[in-house]
Amino acid sequence: MQSRRATRKRALISGIATAAAIGLLVGCTSDGTEDTGGSASDETTTENEASGDDAAAGGNVVIGWSGPEADHGWLGAINTGAIEAAEGFDDVELRQAEGTNDVTQQIAAIEQFVNEGVDAIVVLPSDGASLTQAALAAMEAGVPVINVDREFSNTDASRITILGDNYGMGVSAGEYICERVADIDDPIIGEIAGIDSLPLTQDRSEGFAHALEECGLEVGPRVAADFTVAGGQEATAQFLTANPHFDAIWNHDDDQGVGVMAAINESGRDEFFLVGGAGSQNMMDLIEAGDSVMEATVIYPSTQAADGIAMARLLAQGGTMSDLVTPSVPYRIVLDAPVVTAENVDEYYDLAFQS
Repeated sequence: MQSRRATRKRALISGIATAAAIGLLVGCTSDGTEDTGGSASDETTTENEASGDDAAAGGNVVIGWSGPEADHGWLGAINTGAIEAAEGFDDVELRQAEGTNDVTQQIAAIEQFVNEGVDAIVVLPSDGASLTQAALAAMEAGVPVINVDREFSNTDASRITILGDNYGMGVSAGEYICERVADIDDPIIGEIAGIDSLPLTQDRSEGFAHALEECGLEVGPRVAADFTVAGGQEATAQFLTANPHFDAIWNHDDDQGVGVMAAINESGRDEFFLVGGAGSQNMMDLIEAGDSVMEATVIYPSTQAADGIAMARLLAQGGTMSDLVTPSVPYRIVLDAPVVTAENVDEYYDLAFQS
């Protein structure tokens, strides 16, 4: 399993390890880059580097945070994580824009942060491509931008990009299912995706198919929902009606998984096991209880914005990541996609979100 992941050539940094380092969304990381702008005092750099403590107090930092409307359990956790991370640093002032799915409003928020002279901006774009120009303008004005989850279309638009591993989610789900059905002849493996037009859904499905292919299996019946409870329930009800047997199903998203589980319970079907995606407490409760088809879920970290706040602080203070030999902060961080089962659910539960 490890060798397969190595061949993906992805620089994976464990989301849980990162979050643990910030003390359950409060104090991890390091910052740093030279010449990225920002008004924080450089006098603290030597002290912080010498101490080797990335969370040590430095010069006061003002960080702007902008994200989409929290209309989804995972997005709500993203927003809460950013706020709690900022509150965990005595030297950080967080200026939070109202969450919105309106691209124009989010562009205006970024422009306002620049006009206010913040030291860094953390942004989870409602649409990465549409916000690229606004982020580029901020960077050109000397304000480092930390891009979370949804990438800009130009790498120059951010100093750091922090991502979950959508492809890796599919790989993790596929590898887990491969191990579980190894003794079944010609297993039937279903897939309940999110919105098929989104690159993240395409990446998850691609990783899933590749992992199954490596163990000699393939994706069987497949349906797409829409990342909502209602959509998950409707799509799954039709899916189960059209297919009389499954051995395993992977559902891409635990928020829509509430509806998926409702449809499964209504059908009375239990001949298969279900693997979820994203890592909600709702699904972890079912996994721990062990009395339903819900057996595992794959983490898509809701700690990304919290990590972004910690990185923004370090950048503004001119610090470095003390555990790295290279005296800098990486330009790109891709968080891990571990599988949560009954055996390890306690390790992940407190960092999970409520759907």
